[in-house]
Amino acid sequence: MKKSLFKGSGVAIVTPFHANGEINFDEFERLIEFQLENNTDALIVCGSTGEGSTLTYDERDALIACAVQKVAGRIPVIGGCGSNSTDNALRLSQGAKASGADALLSVSPFYNKPTHRGLIEHYTKIAKTVDLPIILYNIPGRTGSNIEPATMLELSKIDNISGVKESAGDIVQVARIAALCGDNFDIYAGNDNEILPVLALGGKGTISALANIAPKNVNEMVHSYLRGEHEKARKLQLNAIQLIDMIFCETNPIPVKAALNAMGYNVGGYRLPLTAMNPENFKYLEAVMEDYGLL
Repeated sequence: MKKSLFKGSGVAIVTPFHANGEINFDEFERLIEFQLENNTDALIVCGSTGEGSTLTYDERDALIACAVQKVAGRIPVIGGCGSNSTDNALRLSQGAKASGADALLSVSPFYNKPTHRGLIEHYTKIAKTVDLPIILYNIPGRTGSNIEPATMLELSKIDNISGVKESAGDIVQVARIAALCGDNFDIYAGNDNEILPVLALGGKGTISALANIAPKNVNEMVHSYLRGEHEKARKLQLNAIQLIDMIFCETNPIPVKAALNAMGYNVGGYRLPLTAMNPENFKYLEAVMEDYGLL
């Protein structure tokens, strides 16, 4: 059986920007410290929430290196390394390894809509070239295609493909993946409103956008369930539902960065084509944050 990269709550951390659009590394380190203080179990850098798709190769490498240095081995640092080009995904993966990442999060190729065979060859090439553990990232709403459970079974047979961040929004698919792959393949909830259902099907934890603003609560939700405190975990999941709805009322990470700014962090704005949050939506977000105790 493969060793789990982590069990518990991983944060898909945002990328803070200065007003001129450059990365704010000082604030990035401050965000990391906030996560460490609140017991986050893994740091995922340059994912969807981190606006990885609008970062350059050098910026991704620098962010991962910064995270590795700041974390100093306390928790795993996982680099977001997917692309719709296998060659580009390889470059990103090699850069993450050179920057000190402990593992890779590799989104399935977007736009191309590869077949089962194309996905197998894509991930096999990455896994054979870069000897780091790999978590697949299945998010059909962004990529335009789904990694089917049968495909995940084939990929799970590759030694350094360790699991999946499952964001298809289909709990039946999660059950099928778990039934096919068993203990040889870790499943992480990719949607914050499905953390408990995924854990109930044997998931090892979550890779969470919500954890950017509520890391302690997300961590306690996951670990309460893993300790067998199911009723406590259920209440934490349900209490967060309204907040989760609001941080996904516009494209992630627009609301979660707005929330962090409201909490006193200076994460700045966004890179086009993402733009500032609708003021009316932000008003509702603030109200929900107040009810949740974040403001």
